[in-house]
Amino acid sequence: MKSKGFKLFMVAVAIIIGLIFILPIVWMLLTSFKTDQEAFTAGLKWLPKVFTVENYQYAFSGNGDTPVLQWMGNSLFVGIVGTLIVLTVDTLAAYGLARLDVPFKKALVSLFIGSLMIPWVITFLPLYMEFSKAGLLDTYAVLILPYSANAFGVFLLYQYFRNFPKELEEAAFLDGANKWQVFVKVVLPSARPVIWTLAIFTFMGIYNDFLWPLVTTSSLDMRTITTGIAVMQQGSFVSSPAKLMALTSIATIPAVLLFIVGQRSFIKGVNQTGIK
Repeated sequence: MKSKGFKLFMVAVAIIIGLIFILPIVWMLLTSFKTDQEAFTAGLKWLPKVFTVENYQYAFSGNGDTPVLQWMGNSLFVGIVGTLIVLTVDTLAAYGLARLDVPFKKALVSLFIGSLMIPWVITFLPLYMEFSKAGLLDTYAVLILPYSANAFGVFLLYQYFRNFPKELEEAAFLDGANKWQVFVKVVLPSARPVIWTLAIFTFMGIYNDFLWPLVTTSSLDMRTITTGIAVMQQGSFVSSPAKLMALTSIATIPAVLLFIVGQRSFIKGVNQTGIK
């Protein structure tokens, strides 16, 4: 009886936490279908009197001060390319540390883990100065290269590769496969859920990043969707909350779709690596 009551309590807590996260999103979506005047004067009324899609039409109209498609394209391009680079670099590094005879392996693993303790803000200024001296500010390079390696991804994949059954690799070696073939045809397919987990974490981190793109880009066409929203909030949309909510709703679509598509692999990958 006590166990059943505890379960009901935990379910109630989970529902409350879920509502805390969901209600602001629902409010954002409903506000995006209001007029700006109603958004200002509606108070606590959530439902719009008359649903309108004018805010979305304005956002996608290709207006000079709101090139939403350009911002969205920049965010998707930077997120996809950055994620692919991270997956390539981190899988190779993690497998090398887990299976190959790498000199100073323990020291390197400790270095990777220790680097996770360093706050991003500490490396922010040195990175900015390096890209500034290289003349790469306001380019795609400055938006992609800082994400090209991820210590968290190396650590996550290292934990999986270290526990991968050696017997499967030895069987492949007996069949005449070399190390590269074993890695590509045996290890990587089994690591797909973990790789999906890393891909989701990486893409959402790059796509949602705000401070770095804001500081390193200056032209309107090089803005990402997050920085574009910030610019509009202080500019053209300062008195247009409904249009701002429409723009924000558009910005959430890619991240939500990615998580929906990869949620099963994400959960499986989290379970396989023991990350809670």
